[in-house]
Amino acid sequence: MSPQPTPAHLAPTEAIDSTHPAVLAFVREHDRGADERQRAVALVHAVRDAFRYDPYRIDLSPDGMRASTVLAQGYGWCVPKATLLAAVCRAAGLPARLGFADVRNHLSTERMRETMKTDMFIWHGYTEIWLNGAWRKATPAFNLSLCEKFGLHPLDFDGEHDSIYHAFDKAGNRHMEYVNERGSFDDLPLDQIVSDFRREYPGWLAGSDVQSALLADNFEADVAREVGAHRS
Repeated sequence: MSPQPTPAHLAPTEAIDSTHPAVLAFVREHDRGADERQRAVALVHAVRDAFRYDPYRIDLSPDGMRASTVLAQGYGWCVPKATLLAAVCRAAGLPARLGFADVRNHLSTERMRETMKTDMFIWHGYTEIWLNGAWRKATPAFNLSLCEKFGLHPLDFDGEHDSIYHAFDKAGNRHMEYVNERGSFDDLPLDQIVSDFRREYPGWLAGSDVQSALLADNFEADVAREVGAHRS
């Protein structure tokens, strides 16, 4: 992996479809700022907050993981939201790539624990943007309204420092723990993600009975019950 940006970091791919009309329209609306740093900050926060975080509706098909699909659906989980951020950055002329890590999630729902059989989330996705001579990590997964409802520190991005999950929530409870860095990728490594998810989370994949049950539930309502039980 090159430490410097290459033409690949501005190019569209099947997943990072930065030339899609909807992606370009989103960039025209949200690409604001006097310099690259300010523009990147605006794009990160727009992707973070305009699309609801929802891990119950996972679709690992090529179409389900495509950046433009998040735009069409209005929601996504961490990987497709990171893919969307990479797409809008590339469309805006800002070199971007994808980064992945395995994290231990200390705030998950009972439904997610039943489905995944673990609190370890492999292949957690974020975006790396080339700004002022360095790759800066941005994590657009949790929308601001979700953080406000459930006492989480929002993941703000300033274009100068990495923006990754906080270790603790506002009440001091354990939140996220990074346990394994998988590195940076010029494109979405979908085949590897699908293979590992099939092995680790067979009930979470589209088409399973458990996943069908997830679709009938509401992630934010489940988190609200979880947070309420934890605080009581």
